[in-house]
Amino acid sequence: MSKASIHLNDLRFFAYHGLYKEEQILGNEFAISIEVGFTPKAFPIVDISDTINYALVYEMVKKRMQIATPLLETLASDIANDILAQFSLADYVHISINKLKPPIAQFVGSLGVSLKVNRI
Repeated sequence: MSKASIHLNDLRFFAYHGLYKEEQILGNEFAISIEVGFTPKAFPIVDISDTINYALVYEMVKKRMQIATPLLETLASDIANDILAQFSLADYVHISINKLKPPIAQFVGSLGVSLKVNRI
């Protein structure tokens, strides 16, 4: 049995996620990377119905990023669960979300969360 995955790497969004009022008002830049593992319906893969449509995954992420959420952990789990619900072929979703300009004094770098959700 063949296994495969699709990858959406370093997607960039401006959104209003965060615990602090400042983040909810000013917003921040986020980078998201997603891997969706699946078992293809056929191999070799020659039709879009045999795989996960990454354009549809992108649209789902884009839509969800518009809903302000206090915790990145909640955002990541919501996106992962939405992908698993939408695509019956999906075996797991691995997602990382990075906040590129966290509101922490003298902080240089980014911070974020990662999680992997397996289909039960």
